[in-house]
Amino acid sequence: MVASQVHLVRHGEVFNPERVLYGRLPNYRLSEQGVLMAATAAAELVERGRPVVRVIASPLQRAQESAAPIAAAFALPIDTEERIIEPTNRFEGKRVRGQGGALRDPRNWPALVNPIRPSWGEPFRAVAKRMLAAIDDAWNSVDEGDVVLVSHQLPIWMVHRALAHESLAHDPRKRCCDLSSITTLSWRGDRFAETGYASPALALLNPSNDVGAV
Repeated sequence: MVASQVHLVRHGEVFNPERVLYGRLPNYRLSEQGVLMAATAAAELVERGRPVVRVIASPLQRAQESAAPIAAAFALPIDTEERIIEPTNRFEGKRVRGQGGALRDPRNWPALVNPIRPSWGEPFRAVAKRMLAAIDDAWNSVDEGDVVLVSHQLPIWMVHRALAHESLAHDPRKRCCDLSSITTLSWRGDRFAETGYASPALALLNPSNDVGAV
């Protein structure tokens, strides 16, 4: 037997007053708004009446904090999975856009020469491969019920595009993966398919700070 569904939950808003790209940097916690967002994702899963039997989170603080209300709602521990972490990025700790942003500094332009790979960080293909492997292992790790994986925007979006057979290279401004969103996967035939997307924190997104993601 295997899981019934896998839910990919993105973390909530991060406290990031400097508006830097935080990537894998430690100590980036949820903001007060982010805590509320994470609670809405937990409430959404409870309201669905889904039999969640395992909660897995990226090791980064914001993901662990976002997993906490889900784990509490289903009386489960949080398991940590390194493979669903944020990708590496050479611009970590820097403001990327706007006046004084890293993209305006000619010294950084060599890192931007190949957006297809991309040249500034972990290859999209590598992100998709590790995410899909973690999802497959999570799917097979339980005898029944649903598994929740709390991850980050780009890793979740790589899964979306891989399952849709779309190019992994993309315009990051067009990602449909809101803070505390839930992307649901089910097994269809001989492969995973995306069977649902919800943004339970939609009412909390405006205003919110979502500039620190890779």
